[in-house]
Amino acid sequence: MEKKNNFKFYFLIIFVVAAVFLFFWQRFHWPTAQVELKGQTLDILVADSIYRHHKGLGGRESLYPYDGMVFPFSLLDKHAFVMRDMSFPIDIIWFAKGVVVDFAPNVAIEPGKQDGEYTIYRPRIDADMVLEVPAGWSEAYELKIGDKMILVE
Repeated sequence: MEKKNNFKFYFLIIFVVAAVFLFFWQRFHWPTAQVELKGQTLDILVADSIYRHHKGLGGRESLYPYDGMVFPFSLLDKHAFVMRDMSFPIDIIWFAKGVVVDFAPNVAIEPGKQDGEYTIYRPRIDADMVLEVPAGWSEAYELKIGDKMILVE
């Protein structure tokens, strides 16, 4: 009987440790991908969950060592973005089926603001993906509506 209870106890301990590990792994280890846009290959982080959509680049000092962050959505919509907890400016680029439909260049940080006070950035046309890159990227590479982004395998 004692061996059976010990087994249950150790199994429970292993289960709890594994659950805690997976919880923290998901929070701190973001998936990555490579995309090509305007002839540039970009190493990007993928915000693939509601938590990651909300967190975004907030709380980071820079994008380094990545070139951007992509936010995939399952539906076409005018997905809104704010500069919550941001410490560096960015360009926000909206895509529909891999094609640029709108962009907001040189979006400034908004220190000291709280939720409900931030400027809201929305595309003029429905989108299913958003890419955030360093401020000035859109101008430096002459980004235009209609440009295509390709996933690099």
